[in-house]
Amino acid sequence: MKELPVALLIWSLVVGCASAPEQGPSSISLFNGTDLSGWHADVPAADDDRDVAPAFEVRDGLLVSNGSPNGHLITDERYSDYRLTAEYRWVGEPGNCGILVHASTPRMLYEMFPQSIECQMHVGNAGDFWCIGEDIAVDEMVARRGPEESWGVIEGKNRRIKNTTDDSENEPGEWNQMVIECSLDMVTVWVNGDLVNEGYDCTASSGQIAIQAEGAPCEFRRLELVPLSRDGADQRGDEDQPGR
Repeated sequence: MKELPVALLIWSLVVGCASAPEQGPSSISLFNGTDLSGWHADVPAADDDRDVAPAFEVRDGLLVSNGSPNGHLITDERYSDYRLTAEYRWVGEPGNCGILVHASTPRMLYEMFPQSIECQMHVGNAGDFWCIGEDIAVDEMVARRGPEESWGVIEGKNRRIKNTTDDSENEPGEWNQMVIECSLDMVTVWVNGDLVNEGYDCTASSGQIAIQAEGAPCEFRRLELVPLSRDGADQRGDEDQPGR
């Protein structure tokens, strides 16, 4: 066997290195399609071993929030600097549900809601922020939250920050995609590819993720998390940015 010329050997090594794919972070599926492993429910009506219907269950390979009894399904793990993709649809009459990020102290508000920032899914309002013991700022704050003297993160205060778009949601019964990106002190939300909210100066930057049961049955077929680098850039590249 003839030896390769030195120049050709070097060129082969350079090309081989250049074409090797970069290894980015692996995505994390928060729902395995079979059971609620990795989650725990906090449902006040089930306290003291009361016999109540489950607020959350797996049905036909989907994670289902039954809407009642009211409560939250909370990840066992805490997360920071990530992009969460959720695909959901309403079962029957659409109504209220939500995804909470940076969740911590259980039942901090109204003896049910954990301390967190809620990314609203209520039909017609998907992408609103609700401040639950944590706070966040947005551009045009007064127009979207009301008079500054009314702002707050506890009972009786204006905790809602309206999203910036209309008609981003699909028709009831169709699948919607909500992408929530948490990076340092920022939380950004897309609904079906539309940028609907962008907050900064968040008072929390890590915590658990929670799904609500708050009035209307809602199905989830995808809950996938991708870690982000500390500068907020997706280590896998721009091709996976929402809406692209």
